[in-house]
Amino acid sequence: MKVAMSLLCENPYLRTGLTTLFHEFVKHSLRLFPRVSWLLFVGPNQQWTIEDSRIELNREFPANDRLKERLVADHFQVPGVARAAGADALLTIGFVPVRKTLPVAMHIFSLQHLDPANRVGVARALYRKWLTQFSWPKADLIITNSQFARSQVLSVLPQFADRLVQSYEGLQHEQFNTVAAADEAEKLRAQFGIAPGYLLWISNFYPYKQASLLIDAYAQLPADLRRRYPLIFVGGDWVGELEARQEQVTRLGLDKDVTFIGWIADEWLAPFYRNARAFCLPSREETFGRCVIEAMACGTPCIVNDIPIMREVTAGHAEIVDFRNTHLVANALNRVLIDEAWRRDVIPVGISRAQEFTFERLAAERLAAIHRLVSRKKV
Repeated sequence: MKVAMSLLCENPYLRTGLTTLFHEFVKHSLRLFPRVSWLLFVGPNQQWTIEDSRIELNREFPANDRLKERLVADHFQVPGVARAAGADALLTIGFVPVRKTLPVAMHIFSLQHLDPANRVGVARALYRKWLTQFSWPKADLIITNSQFARSQVLSVLPQFADRLVQSYEGLQHEQFNTVAAADEAEKLRAQFGIAPGYLLWISNFYPYKQASLLIDAYAQLPADLRRRYPLIFVGGDWVGELEARQEQVTRLGLDKDVTFIGWIADEWLAPFYRNARAFCLPSREETFGRCVIEAMACGTPCIVNDIPIMREVTAGHAEIVDFRNTHLVANALNRVLIDEAWRRDVIPVGISRAQEFTFERLAAERLAAIHRLVSRKKV
């Protein structure tokens, strides 16, 4: 079986969770499925690090740094090239090409455009609405990454029930674990000017991540506790949200307690998790929340918003609180920071829970589903 997959939806200059998914999915599939080969559509400047005789790279189309050209390529050019190259199916993220020439297996990881409060932008909202109504129904297989996401998709498109596969995200356990280099803390201090023992946020400043609620709750902590445990934000801007949060911090008199780091290289993620006192995710909407299992795998307790997906992913091994109530959140932050008995209980079960998510399992489940799709189409 030859599977074509478009990676063009990625920005070639910024590594994200999708970058990890693409690489780990292919890497593990090569070992698990000796008769599977890949045709990968990768932008001219997009990094791809896995070399194998069963991987063919096509670099003739632009990636997401040239959005309009990329959309034209994905919808009209990639499908024909994939079919001509002998692919049996095309694997995409969130779309079915207008020019559909092969069976399409489509990942769906987000329905954020359905809620105007998420402020995805007018153009993105219109495009994604068009996808939902006219593109997605043409998919032959839909893959999503949690039971909550499955129910969310079926609430909008119930006709997907017989072609929807739920497969949890994987985790790079060789990277995200509790084993730290002896000089890890010193390197963090030298590179970023931060010492171990802080509250950590890692994400772009998307409105649905609700950074403002975390800041409001943090402001309610006693001043001496804030001095001991500063709040560190790691992540990039989104439509002016970063500047708004910086202004909020200044308005609340928290400039000495809150630091905005910006984006960091991938190799720094695990050290940031391991040296944090706790990890915070106040997001009102996720389909999985990979950063939470990364933190748990590194032995870092998590405080997360009380939404169904967080209960599913953490299995309750986190401090789960409604972030709309900043008083309750402040109490939860206080507990996560100083309640040693709670920390002793939650850290090992969090590590154990994170071990359940593997890319080996992901690759096995998703490629088996694609193989079943291809087999049906050939009958």
